[in-house]
Amino acid sequence: MAVLDPYTVPLTRATAAHLLRRATFGPTPAEITALVGQTAAQAVQSLITNGNYNPPPPVELDENQPGAGEPFLDKPFNGGRNFQFGYAIKYWWLGIMSQQTGAPALLDKLTMFWQNHFVTTRTVVDDYRFVDRYLRLLRNNALGNFRSLVIAVSKDPAMLRFLNGNENEAGSPNENYARELQELFTVGAVDFAGTKNYTEEDVKAAARILTGWNYTNFWTEGSTSFETTFTVSRHDTTDKLFSSHYNNTRITGRSTATAGDQELTDLVAMLLAHPQTARFICRKLYRWYVNPHVTQAIEDTVIVPLALFFASPANDFAIQPVVVKLLTSQHFFEAANRGCIVKSPAELIVGSIRFFGQPIPDMTTDYVAFGKLLDFMQWRMDQLQMNTLDQPTVFGYEPYYQTGYSKNWMNTTTIAMRNEFTDALIWRWLEVKPGYNMGIDVLAWATSLQADFNNVPSATNPSGTPAITCETILAAFIADLFATDLFQRQKDFLIDTIMMNSLPRTSWGFEWNAYRTALITNSGELSWRQNSVTWRLQNLMRYTLRLAEYHVF
Repeated sequence: MAVLDPYTVPLTRATAAHLLRRATFGPTPAEITALVGQTAAQAVQSLITNGNYNPPPPVELDENQPGAGEPFLDKPFNGGRNFQFGYAIKYWWLGIMSQQTGAPALLDKLTMFWQNHFVTTRTVVDDYRFVDRYLRLLRNNALGNFRSLVIAVSKDPAMLRFLNGNENEAGSPNENYARELQELFTVGAVDFAGTKNYTEEDVKAAARILTGWNYTNFWTEGSTSFETTFTVSRHDTTDKLFSSHYNNTRITGRSTATAGDQELTDLVAMLLAHPQTARFICRKLYRWYVNPHVTQAIEDTVIVPLALFFASPANDFAIQPVVVKLLTSQHFFEAANRGCIVKSPAELIVGSIRFFGQPIPDMTTDYVAFGKLLDFMQWRMDQLQMNTLDQPTVFGYEPYYQTGYSKNWMNTTTIAMRNEFTDALIWRWLEVKPGYNMGIDVLAWATSLQADFNNVPSATNPSGTPAITCETILAAFIADLFATDLFQRQKDFLIDTIMMNSLPRTSWGFEWNAYRTALITNSGELSWRQNSVTWRLQNLMRYTLRLAEYHVF
């Protein structure tokens, strides 16, 4: 049976969680529950259907500025707010990723894939309107057609600016985009065996095809629109000949007003006809969703047939059917593919915010609190090597192209910073707004586990409800948290060494019941009893989150 055949077993809690961890930035427990019993096909279809293509636009987040809480993209360009509006767009996108609406979608995680594939950065593009339009182009076409997406990206103002396409003209070609179009965006530098997929002459020929494009109103104060332009007089109208890698294709030069579009269409058709293009894209999707390690067996049994389907005349480079086939395949749900990817900073931080139910303040009515929480998230991600919309190079975030792939998110610096983030969930020091500190209220959470909290056993009430046990607390906290189950010795260590500090487990029941009694009677013991149980709960949760397994999914 082919490994890409559909997985037809109804989803269990474990397989539903696996799908949500990979297809989204991380599930809430309620979202996992909602998928249990569905087929993979039904679940993936819901993740597609739930995509929100019309979210409210980003707003001015500075309460001291005119128009605070109002959209700014429909107003004339404001150079004085260019930096701040660029960050508002970052926060807007992270806010969409983080909200818990009960309708999980794969749209934005796939958008992040494409934004890291067709890289442009806020810092280089340097016009917040260009950044916004480009991100929306990727979101709106994330599940569309790859052919159409490559064409649209190639002449988008943000990409023209990022890779110097606006400087590419007849007689003085700029090869930046022509090179990255082949090396990073379509055919790939080399095939799976390491053989080069194109020549330097192919880069030069592609650059000549791409001459003549530009954009209007970059950083033009007060301007209300901008667009892509094509100027025939700046275009190389001669024929362009490619190497044997492209079957010696000759693309006819044109000299009419539509020459740019016609030759770009021919160029993309040639690139997509290259036998390695579909494999290159499918291999990247596989590493993003399934497993970073592509062996020869995976190449032969998964990548090659998936690429044949992607490029087939019937599919014609449609993206959605390929994503569906991969996420609903038997191979995707194999046990070996769980817990094999190190979480990116987005999957760690956005995923934690979602999993632990941290509310995202309303961007338009509570914009100060929204900005404060998203500022915290953005800068934490930046420290962890994932500065949203600002990759370090055109190759994207380093762990996605370096040898070793996702494990490169982890080093002696970032592991400490990851621990600082998870500690913040326990210590709750970030006040988002009065009454809302980010993190887990450990006492409230533990109290919710205690049945009949006020019915405390005592000498006069021997039939009272027993205290929740250490085992119950740990089991409740780790439910749905890990991609793979903890070993019993790990659980014992967390309880005996971390929570109980080598005291007998039985002493926990006395301690918890003493806290229950003190709270009910409001006795003088309340403060230290509360501090004692809080310290144990915080230690347990803190070190549970620090386990290395928490950083994989």
